[in-house]
Amino acid sequence: MNPKPNIVDLPVYKPGKPIEEVKKELGLSDVIKLASNENPYGAAPSAKAAIVAELDNLYLYPDGSAAELTAALAEHLGVASDNIIFGCGSDEIIALIARAFFLPGDETIMADQTFSVYKSNADIEGAVSIEVPLKNGTHDLDAMLAKITDRTKAIWICNPNNPTGTIVPEDALITFLDAVPAGVMVVLDEAYFEYVTDLSYSNGIKLLDTYPNLVVLRTFSKIYGLAALRIGYGVASPQIISLINKVREPFNTTRLAQVGALAALADQEYVQQCRTLNSAGIVQLQAEFQRLGLESFPAHGNFIMVDVRKPAFEVFDALLRQGLIVRAGHHRYPTYIRVTVGSAEQNTAFIAALEQALQEQGVRA
Repeated sequence: MNPKPNIVDLPVYKPGKPIEEVKKELGLSDVIKLASNENPYGAAPSAKAAIVAELDNLYLYPDGSAAELTAALAEHLGVASDNIIFGCGSDEIIALIARAFFLPGDETIMADQTFSVYKSNADIEGAVSIEVPLKNGTHDLDAMLAKITDRTKAIWICNPNNPTGTIVPEDALITFLDAVPAGVMVVLDEAYFEYVTDLSYSNGIKLLDTYPNLVVLRTFSKIYGLAALRIGYGVASPQIISLINKVREPFNTTRLAQVGALAALADQEYVQQCRTLNSAGIVQLQAEFQRLGLESFPAHGNFIMVDVRKPAFEVFDALLRQGLIVRAGHHRYPTYIRVTVGSAEQNTAFIAALEQALQEQGVRA
């Protein structure tokens, strides 16, 4: 069997280690996972109830167009239904964009430390990824503009950026969009949009009318707490959405995902509660990092990237042995770990474990 040559050496995406796997490997009964930026408070009770009520319909195919959910989301966002496409997580929208628009040899621009799925999908389609170094953990928009050529098809801006958690402020983003040629797509990944409280942050949806080459990605996996159901969406001009829809598989979102997302969307009070709790968790963790003499990037999502001043995998392993799962392996930041903001109790447990891990590694607080 001969695969596409460009996929032979592709790395397989490695998610955060599952709780069950860590329990089995290390013989632990209690494990806290702060590795995948999941909402520690889970989904809204109304979303859980809607999912349970839908269980009697498991024998039915889902609505391939997700019409009811699309109409509700369109009203919530203030756009038309034909501006929206749903996917199996926003990851699938990324894959569909690559499938619809990239030809072998096309170029696509992204940061050198950002969500890895941009590059992996470009690689699958034979496109060339131009990786631009971050500047103080933030997208260097001027440097990205300088890399645009007549072969550039798309530019990826993760805002807040995963894994650093930094944001591109609205004024800088607008200046950037003004300078990007109209024929180059800009994909603005706002997976953590609902967590951001900084007033300088932009709402990409409000920029769509001005920039028809813009695509905005969001998800129900993060603040809505529906990661297990895999449902995200893209918002763009009807022309772009129509083209992406041509390469979308039918029934790519499930009945449970659609009804869960519909109920979750209606419960914005719960979303606000989660945002408030997350902000308090950021303050809690940043204060502890300061006490320990550790530097971290400004956090605008539901995670913090912190310099532990030792090889990150060593600290990762030391934390794992204590039942704390975080994220390491950020190639441009070999001494940094990324930790999801948990509940107050989870954060306290993490800091205690981190302090012990650092003492084991000879890092003095």
